[in-house]
Amino acid sequence: MTICRRAGVALAFTACAIAAPQAAYATDGYFLNGMGAKAKGAGGVAIALPEDAVAIAANPAAAVDLGERLDIGLEVFVPDRGAQISGNAAGLNGKWSGNGANPFVLPEIAYVRPLGDGFAAGIAVTGNGGMNTNYNANPFASFGATGDAGVNLRQIFITPTLAARVSGAHSFGVSPIIVVQSFAVTGIQPFTAASSAPTLMTNNGDDWSIGAGVRVGYLGHFGKAVSLGAFYQSKVWAGRFEKYAGLFAGGGDFDVPASWGFGLSVKAGDRLTFGADYKRIEYSGVASVGNPLAPLFAGTPFGAAIGPGFGWRDIDVVKFGAAYKASDALTLRAGYGRSDNPVPASETFLNLLAPGVVTDHFTAGATVRVQEKLELTGYILRAPRNTVRGASSIPLPYGGGEANVHLAETAVGLSIGFVFQ
Repeated sequence: MTICRRAGVALAFTACAIAAPQAAYATDGYFLNGMGAKAKGAGGVAIALPEDAVAIAANPAAAVDLGERLDIGLEVFVPDRGAQISGNAAGLNGKWSGNGANPFVLPEIAYVRPLGDGFAAGIAVTGNGGMNTNYNANPFASFGATGDAGVNLRQIFITPTLAARVSGAHSFGVSPIIVVQSFAVTGIQPFTAASSAPTLMTNNGDDWSIGAGVRVGYLGHFGKAVSLGAFYQSKVWAGRFEKYAGLFAGGGDFDVPASWGFGLSVKAGDRLTFGADYKRIEYSGVASVGNPLAPLFAGTPFGAAIGPGFGWRDIDVVKFGAAYKASDALTLRAGYGRSDNPVPASETFLNLLAPGVVTDHFTAGATVRVQEKLELTGYILRAPRNTVRGASSIPLPYGGGEANVHLAETAVGLSIGFVFQ
């Protein structure tokens, strides 16, 4: 496959990814829980354990370690999300399923190649999501809401990458980030009375915005057994969702939170490698996500500069994984990830629309080398149901009581890897 043809495949797949009708992902909040099929099989570990081209989306410095390769993957993702409301004086009580849209088919692609003299370049197309619900039975119907209720957030990240090896063992990389995102919400008509722009709050179809940021990374090898990696991703500043200027704080502002982390991998012999990652995601730095609901009852409407949000807090994420080379043709993987829950018990009411509350992720995977230059990688993920029980969660003006939200996730994925060097 020539370089031009490889670039053509990447561009075509990018177009398909951006045009995908819906997106939701196995999540750390609503960040992707792993970058690439090999990482996903090993609990999401990738910062210091790059194994395929998509790893440059976790740590751009990895590009110089990967040779030339193209990885194309698809995931089938099935979230189970919903809510239970009790003690409400306005008629909201009941059990509500947000599973009106399932399953999701999710693409990713990355290509990387050496440039000579210790340099390498690449490009990855990945996504975030998880803020996706569809309540066919509208939980707000007793308030006068009509039709389905739910939200759909799609974020596609396009990250060209350049990395350089500054000595035989240490490399640095940088990735300008371009995000293309869309958002839609339906069925929350009763809340328009509390909006700064009532006609720009719900049922306005998909709205799109584009943003930009940067990710930098480091990868170092200490002897033959130990590798250390680190990354920092800036906030990704995005254009406003103008159709939803009456919902999101700042007149439709919806940036991508900053994040940072570091990783370690250790070779325990010729066949077995262990890895661990730590990541911090700063959701509170984006007002539309991090602001609590409370400002609404101090006279600040939805959509105002410091208006109400979903109340998400910053989270810590840890991941542990192992890869075992059973033979020259077969590698087995397993892993576990633990993410803090970003939704406080006091903020569950609005988060009926975005219950990104899973905490535990269990994974397993394998790679089969079909030919010298062709690999197939598969994985499975299970995130057991986590329930956040509300505490003073429904304000008295909305009838009081409590909203409990839950989420569980199952995913299976397959990736094809073309190894050119």
